[in-house]
Amino acid sequence: MEEFISFVVKHLVDNPEAVQVEHLEKENGRHLYRLKVGDGDLGQVIGKEGKTAKSIRTLVVAVAARKGQRAGFEIIDPAHPRDDSDRAESGPPVSGA
Repeated sequence: MEEFISFVVKHLVDNPEAVQVEHLEKENGRHLYRLKVGDGDLGQVIGKEGKTAKSIRTLVVAVAARKGQRAGFEIIDPAHPRDDSDRAESGPPVSGA
């Protein structure tokens, strides 16, 4: 899944070398994928009115469901990094979406 997300996002940003996808498996079996992009690329990944981020999230959830898994997707804002480990249990937040 990390490779899939990375593949999609690298085609959207100006600095594909800075794309990082982190995978966390939660205690409840849910998989969380956290995306980090380079400076200036956040808006390209979020898209107008968050449509690009929502589309990526939809793909991640669909691919995970096909594998019989539950998944969430987050975009980490490099200007405001924080520990979302507790929040991830309650829902799939996306910065700026």
